[in-house]
Amino acid sequence: MNPSVSIRLMTAGDLDRVIEIERRLSHAPHWPHAAYISALDPHSHPRRIALVTTLVATTEPAGFAVASLLPPQAELELIAVAPEFQRIGLARLLFSALAKDLKSRQVTEVILEVRASNGPGLALYRSLGFVETARRIRYYADPVEDAVLLSLLIK
Repeated sequence: MNPSVSIRLMTAGDLDRVIEIERRLSHAPHWPHAAYISALDPHSHPRRIALVTTLVATTEPAGFAVASLLPPQAELELIAVAPEFQRIGLARLLFSALAKDLKSRQVTEVILEVRASNGPGLALYRSLGFVETARRIRYYADPVEDAVLLSLLIK
């Protein structure tokens, strides 16, 4: 891991910054505050893992990831990096840390869905080894478009 980057569990104190990042990204799902609170609740079902990455120079999150656990599968629900910190490998580092955590919890496959128009997201996922398994035609609204379903076996 890059020594200037730290990855840790998300806390309630991170939520304002996490939501700010998410709102700035047009392709990111826009969750209500309560959904993030639920993601942090260790008693929620399904159980979730929520991580943030910070740069050593600041304690504020630069990016985050949320996955739901349904062993032997996990669903990557959201991975996002603030625009000013994109293209420096933070999403890749976040996913690597997440995959390591998931593997320790007996997860062998990660699935996700992404808007067909989300070129940068699709490029990231494919570079991580995800493969397309299906499409949900006209799944998303505003604008209406397909969802691309992707899967990755964790080794």
